[in-house]
Amino acid sequence: MPRSSLPVVIGRAGRPGGRRLVLSGHTDVVPAGDPGTWTRDPFSGAVVDGELHGRGACDMKGGVASILGAVRALRDAGALDRLRGELIVAFVPSEEDGGQGTLAAIRAGATGDMAVIAEPTNLELVVAHAGAITFQLTVPGRAAHASRRLEGVSALANLQTLVAALEADEARRNAAEAEPLMSALGMPYPSMVGKVAGGEWASTVMDRVVAEGRYGVRLGQTTEEAEAELRACVAAACEADEFLREHPAAVAITGARFGSARVPADHPLPEGLATVAAAVTGARPPRIGVPYGCDMRLFVNVGDTPCVVYGPGDVRLAHGADERVPLAQVEACARVLAAWVARELGA
Repeated sequence: MPRSSLPVVIGRAGRPGGRRLVLSGHTDVVPAGDPGTWTRDPFSGAVVDGELHGRGACDMKGGVASILGAVRALRDAGALDRLRGELIVAFVPSEEDGGQGTLAAIRAGATGDMAVIAEPTNLELVVAHAGAITFQLTVPGRAAHASRRLEGVSALANLQTLVAALEADEARRNAAEAEPLMSALGMPYPSMVGKVAGGEWASTVMDRVVAEGRYGVRLGQTTEEAEAELRACVAAACEADEFLREHPAAVAITGARFGSARVPADHPLPEGLATVAAAVTGARPPRIGVPYGCDMRLFVNVGDTPCVVYGPGDVRLAHGADERVPLAQVEACARVLAAWVARELGA
C-alpha cells in the first residue's frame, strides 16, 4: 500500500538496563469487502453471544485489547512500578502489507530478550511459521482471429501450463518437509494464482495474460531463496514447452515479502509462556506451526529477539465476512500476558 508515514506507538514501563520484554500488535486491517456478504455492518463493533463482530476484530484488535488489558492490570496492581526490567508495548501499522511498521519499531529500539505478538491463535502457541512472496507472471501468446484460432497460441493456455507446473512444484516442496510442526499442517507452503487479467477482444486469441499469485516460503528459507525456486520452476516449464521456450513468461516479485521464522519449542520463551498459560487458564497450550507469515519473523530475523505468537481469536475468521473474536479469549489472553510479564520481570 502507498504510505506517506508510519505512525508507530511505543510505550515503556519499568527500569531500563535489565531484561526487556516486548508485547506487540498491529493496528491496520484489510478492506471489508462487499458489505452484502456480512450479517451486520462490518464496522458496527456489535457484541453478539459474547463475541465482538467487525473487520479487524479478530485480526487483530482482540489481541491489541488483550495487551492493553494486561498492562492496565499490571498498573492497577502497582506492578509496573516494581518491574525489575523493562516492558515495551509496540503497536504498529502496515503488517498486512509486509511489516513496515514492525521494522520501523525495531529500528526505533523495540527489541528485547523476548517478544510476544498477540495475533489470533485460539490461545495456542505459535513457535514456527512459514512465509510467502507475491509474484506476477506475464505470459505471452500469439494473436489470431477466433475463426482461425489454431493458427494462434493462447496465452491463457500457456498460463494453464505454468499453473500445472506450479502445482507440481507445490506438491514436491510440501512432500519434502521434514519438520513435524509444519508437515502436520498438510500443506504448509501453498502456492496459488489469485488474479488473472488478459484479452482485449472476444473473438481474438489472447496474446498476453498477466497473473498474480502467492508462493510459499519454506521454514528456514529466505524470501530470496524462495524467489529462486519460483523462477526455476517457471523457467523449467517454459523450456519444456515449444512456444514458451522461444517466448518465455516473465516473472516479477511484487508486494509483500514474508520470510519464515521459528524459535525452538523448548526455548525459555514458549516454555515459560505455556507454563503461565496453564496456571492461569487450566490448559497448557500446544506449540504449533502455521502456514502464513507474520511480524514474528522480523523480531527473530532482524531484531534478534526471540518471539512467539499467542492471542485470542480463530485466524480462519480473519479477512473474511462476519469476522469476530470471543471476548472470553481476549480476557484470558490479557490475564496470561499480565502474569507472564510479572513472572519474567519479577513484579
